[in-house]
Amino acid sequence: MPADGDVDISKIESKIKSKIEIKKIEKEPIAFGIVALKVTTIVMDAEGVLDEIEQDLRKIDGVGEVEVTEISRVL
Repeated sequence: MPADGDVDISKIESKIKSKIEIKKIEKEPIAFGIVALKVTTIVMDAEGVLDEIEQDLRKIDGVGEVEVTEISRVL
């Protein structure tokens, strides 16, 4: 989620792509002109990897909130 409605979501999307390997990014309208980015990525099943990704995304200017909504295993 962006920090507020005035944040340039395209800039956030570009910065995300430069930090992690992206499988898919979807834009989801929330309310009042705020658009969330739903990011899908594949990572190794190792302790702490998900926490590192969350911390990296929180450091991006304009990012207000990071939430993991789904985790699954690739077999």
